[in-house]
Amino acid sequence: MELHDVWFVLIAVLWTGYFFLEGFDFGVGVLTKLLARNRPEKRVLINTIGPVWDGNEVWLLSAGGATFAAFPEWYATLFSGFYLPLLVILVCLIVRGVAFEYRAKRPEEKWQRNWEAAIFWCSLLPAFLWGVAFGNIVHGVKIDKDLEYVGGLGDLLHPYALLGGLVTLTLFTFHGAVFTALKTVGDIRERARRLALRVGLVTAVVALAFLLWTQADTGNGRSLVALVVAVAALVAALAANQLGREGWSFALSGVTIVAAVAMLFLSLFPNVMPSTLDPSWSLTVTNASSSPYTLKIMTWCAGIATPIVLLYQGWTYWVFRKRIGTQHIAEAAH
Repeated sequence: MELHDVWFVLIAVLWTGYFFLEGFDFGVGVLTKLLARNRPEKRVLINTIGPVWDGNEVWLLSAGGATFAAFPEWYATLFSGFYLPLLVILVCLIVRGVAFEYRAKRPEEKWQRNWEAAIFWCSLLPAFLWGVAFGNIVHGVKIDKDLEYVGGLGDLLHPYALLGGLVTLTLFTFHGAVFTALKTVGDIRERARRLALRVGLVTAVVALAFLLWTQADTGNGRSLVALVVAVAALVAALAANQLGREGWSFALSGVTIVAAVAMLFLSLFPNVMPSTLDPSWSLTVTNASSSPYTLKIMTWCAGIATPIVLLYQGWTYWVFRKRIGTQHIAEAAH
């Protein structure tokens, strides 16, 4: 296997890790409107992801940095062509982070309500737009012979991409509901399980439609295996949720995300951004990659740094592993 193939796989792993981890905290952000009935319950939801949300975003930085270094042509075409939706995602991530920190700085009702609205919308929009972006990457966009994107914003909003956005939004919300059931106690835990069932059923419908469409359009034997795993894991996650096995349900919803993202990358390879104007103008792992020497240096750096990051992040989740409920919220927060 060539180094550019290795780095395609590593970038796929980074995006998969990002969607697995950031997926549930996007989902929890959406649930602050859909599940929480009062301010203490919103505080509980925010506290379930409070110690980990910023660490989850490290995976996005790593995926973007790895793409920039390993596949500069891919990075340049992607970020220039998808400039507006990626800018919206970036602004949402910034505002969302500020909202987590500033929401409790003042006691006024309006102040906290506005920051809570920011958490909701700045979780919902990225969850949807990431699906739209990856739907376009897999489907293909207007790339000319100079390997530059020549389409407009409207070209990115076709049915396949919009369906991809609905899949990531519903799947992340389901993932977040299962995570909430895993991390909370009392009434909010039971309501999270019931909501997870309803959202999960919707997710199953839209995800099956999107994955079958992907398989029919660009799929192969390997992507078909990933499709089957994704569907089976989602069904099993729903069953585990109904049995009250939140740990298994969360793990299986994570497997669903991993398998679905793997299917997209398996369908994409060896392209990284197909051209809808002429297949010969597509960006591939070969024509979009850096020099072998650059990839070699990156491989050594990644081999040293990645285990350290994984150990630290795993330790963080272990430290904050216990369940919480409204009884753990200080009286001042009420």
